[in-house]
Amino acid sequence: MNTTISPQVPAEGRTAITVAALLATYLQAVNISLPNAALPHIQGSLSMGNDEVGWVFSAYIVASVVVLPMTNWLAGRYGRKTIFQLALALFAIGMTLNTFATTSIQFVAARILQGAASGPVAPLSIAILLEVVSPARHARTNLGFTLCFLLGISSGPSIGGWLSEYYGWRSISYACLAPVAFIFAVMALFLPEKKAEHNRPFDFFGLLSFSLGMVGLQMFLDRSERLDWFASAEIWAEGVSSILGFYLFIVHVATSKTHFLNSALFRDRNLIVSTVMSFALGFVLLPTLALTSPMLEELLDYPVDTTGYMTLPRGMMLVGTVIVMSMIPSRFDNRPFVILGSALIVYANWQMLGYSPLMDQWAVAKAGLFQGAGLGILIPALAKVAFATLDPQFRPEGGALLNISRLYGSTLGISVVQLFFYNNTQAMHLALAKGLTPHHAAAHIPETLTAPILAGLNGMVTHQAATVAVIDQFKILMFAMAVVSPLALLLRPSSFQK
Repeated sequence: MNTTISPQVPAEGRTAITVAALLATYLQAVNISLPNAALPHIQGSLSMGNDEVGWVFSAYIVASVVVLPMTNWLAGRYGRKTIFQLALALFAIGMTLNTFATTSIQFVAARILQGAASGPVAPLSIAILLEVVSPARHARTNLGFTLCFLLGISSGPSIGGWLSEYYGWRSISYACLAPVAFIFAVMALFLPEKKAEHNRPFDFFGLLSFSLGMVGLQMFLDRSERLDWFASAEIWAEGVSSILGFYLFIVHVATSKTHFLNSALFRDRNLIVSTVMSFALGFVLLPTLALTSPMLEELLDYPVDTTGYMTLPRGMMLVGTVIVMSMIPSRFDNRPFVILGSALIVYANWQMLGYSPLMDQWAVAKAGLFQGAGLGILIPALAKVAFATLDPQFRPEGGALLNISRLYGSTLGISVVQLFFYNNTQAMHLALAKGLTPHHAAAHIPETLTAPILAGLNGMVTHQAATVAVIDQFKILMFAMAVVSPLALLLRPSSFQK
């Protein structure tokens, strides 16, 4: 463990630092989903293709996850305050570049910078919070941190939809600049610097090889459909890079005594099971938003602000359930809650299979309520059972592993549902339109079908095919959660907690 110089935080600045750290956590999370409901405006302004939409989310998340494991080393080497303020400054630059983007590539590049800058914000925020409050309030502080993060992800679509509808999509970045300036000023005035006396070497090779594998896989999934799979040299390069990265990482873990994820973590059954289930949870958490908003806006013709509002029941139920879960005494066995949360998520996605062009807003709200409740139960329950048998000295790294798995689950989930959506749309279009020709129609319709009429019918078929394809993607999310749910039976009871 690092030995650190821990200066006293001034009493007059503790409240301001607490507010600023929680606000930073919220901003880091809200920017993940903020563009969600605003996508129609962003696509129209930047001529962004439908297959590029997933990049808006994955670029931010992947860049954040790559930088996140380096946070402790960077803070120990260069100073916690320095890294936090540098991250905020780069975050603001990324948001500003978003507003100047005129092409989809420029916008995604700005999102990469913004995501990379956001990586250190959450871990440094919770470290600062736990230092400025008394130990007796650590549990409440951890809850506040979790709620700010979840509230950020949940409220992003509604805020982004409202801002983009009335003030233009670029306003979603302008609106974040003032809070970032406030956080920067508070930390500059009140937060003392803190460095490590003996900073442990960081495993850059392990992180780079793992990141190469994950980024290569992400690019492979995102670009394959556009470039016709293995007919493209780029796809071959990305596939080989992913395999090579994972191979080097596995060999490194097996042969090296020290790496950025301690090998002791992989010997704890509860943590491994919780990590796998957290990956599946992430696979559902953000992809549901990534599918729901385009479905409501493009297929059902809802305004973008209304689309944002329709995500609120899910977010409110998620935050409310997390608060209720925090009131359950620690002596309770959390395995039943893991099973209940998983079952509610599966049931919610089953409800989504009933979506149709004829449904009203209640159908979306009801499915969102069930999914929010399931997520709100499962997230804290998994965190508790993951640490029930883990040595306390490994809990910070265990928490980072859970977060990384959930974030990578989200970004890979978005890529997978986008990929299957376009494949399914094409397949359904072929199935529905195979008889849509003048010769077939002549047998049933007396007058001749002109080209404009056929074009109109083709548009209707495309619309129906896209609707069926979107609903099919909810089936993938449902199966992803259903497949990992039985793993809850492998969890040890909480009586093992140390």
